[in-house]
Amino acid sequence: MRIQADVGTIDILGHLILWFILIIITFGIGAFFFPYSFSKFIINRSQVIDENGMQRKMTCRTDMFGNLGHVILWIVISIITFGLGYAFYFYKVWNYSLNNTVIE
Repeated sequence: MRIQADVGTIDILGHLILWFILIIITFGIGAFFFPYSFSKFIINRSQVIDENGMQRKMTCRTDMFGNLGHVILWIVISIITFGLGYAFYFYKVWNYSLNNTVIE
């Protein structure tokens, strides 16, 4: 089995512009919601292809605002560590997103 992601350049550009604007408007707070959106953006455009060529869609069932406590905790950690904690946060969000992904 293999995973294939179908992410178009225009889709990526639109996603980046949207989040850049949101991060500016929210004075950086949006950056803590971006990893959830980013992981969901990629996973929902991916599919698993088995040995017979059968394609099955991947669906990430996370909610950007469903883990507000997690976001607040990592904001505090990032402030205390002068931003270094954010790198770990990004990985933890990916871990959480993959653990909440189903294959349909």
